[in-house]
Amino acid sequence: MMWRKSSKSNTGDCVEVRRDLAALRDSKQPGGPQLATPELGMLIKRLKSGE
Repeated sequence: MMWRKSSKSNTGDCVEVRRDLAALRDSKQPGGPQLATPELGMLIKRLKSGE
């Protein structure tokens, strides 16, 4: 699975989001636990649309 880190993260202390927006993880521990975020994609879509 592919992960993305914020382009604003210069220190390396960042949360990464899975490309399908279904999980988050700590960028310092890529093999560590993941937080499932099944509604993240819908939240981002609604925020962008101004709902």
